[in-house]
Amino acid sequence: MARSYELLLLETIENLGLVGDVVKVRPGFARNYLLPNGMAEAPTAEKIEALKEARAIAEAQVAKQRADREALIARMSGISITLVRACNDQGILYGAVTQRDISDQLISDGYGVDMRAVRLNNPIRRVSTETVTIQFGRDLIAEISVVVKPDRIIELETPASSSGSTETQPDAEPTEPTAEAAGEAKVADSKSKGKKAGESGGGGKSGGRRRDKAAAAE
Repeated sequence: MARSYELLLLETIENLGLVGDVVKVRPGFARNYLLPNGMAEAPTAEKIEALKEARAIAEAQVAKQRADREALIARMSGISITLVRACNDQGILYGAVTQRDISDQLISDGYGVDMRAVRLNNPIRRVSTETVTIQFGRDLIAEISVVVKPDRIIELETPASSSGSTETQPDAEPTEPTAEAAGEAKVADSKSKGKKAGESGGGGKSGGRRRDKAAAAE
């Protein structure tokens, strides 16, 4: 069994070739798709010659298409589109955002982007902002921001609030007394000691007078 078929394209097929091109394809692709749909046939010199004019027209169309896409990529570089979707209180969408949704929004915003040009690895399933690649062919690439917003006001929990723990403030460190406060404390201490000494001395004199009166009475 042949490993590949050589066929003449009767029309332009993206990522394969232009009308009038002779291409090599896998047998399964030839038998199951190209040949049954009348998109290719076995090449002959006569048929190739007959398709020269169609090929020239296709080349001009491809050149115009590339110029249009280059301009479109330049316009889209760094843009942001917004989609509003229904979601639950945690921001999980009830219906995921797909390539088709992004393509439709771009077209609505004035950017003619087919769904196949939207490179989205996985559907967007929650309220978020995602970076999505738009690519035409192999080398025309732009990255856009896709902002998915809820259709109502919701309060999304942050990791800090969802943990349920409260942050405790550390105990304040004791402050050193100022020089002024230390001086006032020393003066107060000196006055207190002087008062106590005075009271002690006064008590001694009173005791002496009582003893003298007792001796005179005797």
